[in-house]
Amino acid sequence: MHEASITESMLALAVEKAKEAKARKIAGINLVVGELSGVVPDCVQFYFDVISKNTLAEGAKLNFETKPIQIRCRRCNIVFAPSDHKWVCPECNETSVEITSGQECYMESLEVE
Repeated sequence: MHEASITESMLALAVEKAKEAKARKIAGINLVVGELSGVVPDCVQFYFDVISKNTLAEGAKLNFETKPIQIRCRRCNIVFAPSDHKWVCPECNETSVEITSGQECYMESLEVE
């Protein structure tokens, strides 16, 4: 249920930024969500539809860009996407890796009128 608090925070920030820009309405909100973020876009959309009523964002379209998982081998520094949930370097078979992409969750931009 962390989508509820994420959506509330995102909506508050979107409305604040739209007011700063003297916008009359928010037409769209562009979000970036990583595969490992644990955020479910359908849940965010559901909460947004409920809590955005009577705000500048009512009726706005949420656009989700999903960032894939990318990891970096700590031995040879190659960046790769894990396959079949195996986090083993395809070059040197090292298992010591770090996540470089896929945990994102942020509002990239607004479309306002």
